[in-house]
Amino acid sequence: MDAMALPPFESFYVEHREPVLRHLRRLLGTQAAEDAFQETFLRALRAYASLRHADNLRGWVLTIATRVAVDESRRKRPIAVADVPDLESVDEPLPREELRRLTADLPPTERAAVFLRYGYDLGYDEIGAALGSSPDAARQATSSGVRRLRRKESL
Repeated sequence: MDAMALPPFESFYVEHREPVLRHLRRLLGTQAAEDAFQETFLRALRAYASLRHADNLRGWVLTIATRVAVDESRRKRPIAVADVPDLESVDEPLPREELRRLTADLPPTERAAVFLRYGYDLGYDEIGAALGSSPDAARQATSSGVRRLRRKESL
């Protein structure tokens, strides 16, 4: 199978800016998303020339955006976690602000995995693509995050 040719960066940007901004707003909130959006496309621009094909540009740029969001959340001070619900038995998605508060102390990869799974009801294949890992690694990160939240609740 031949690899698809890369479009000019401007076309790539126009096609992917809205999904990236929505993704960052979900992960970080409206205020922090603007800066993260700019950083995402700066990183993408730096790496764009070294890409070999355009098979999954959306997944690639969403992975960059997720990593920028993780970096941003590392810089913020953690908020105390209280009253952690049993995330695996929640039927409805948690309100995103509550989920953001509950997962604030998790390591960045676990936080992103739990947030994408329970905040957006994404499958592990989609979470793995967003995190730049396999579906099994995404499942493991989600499970580890939930276990860590349960341990914290029992303290």
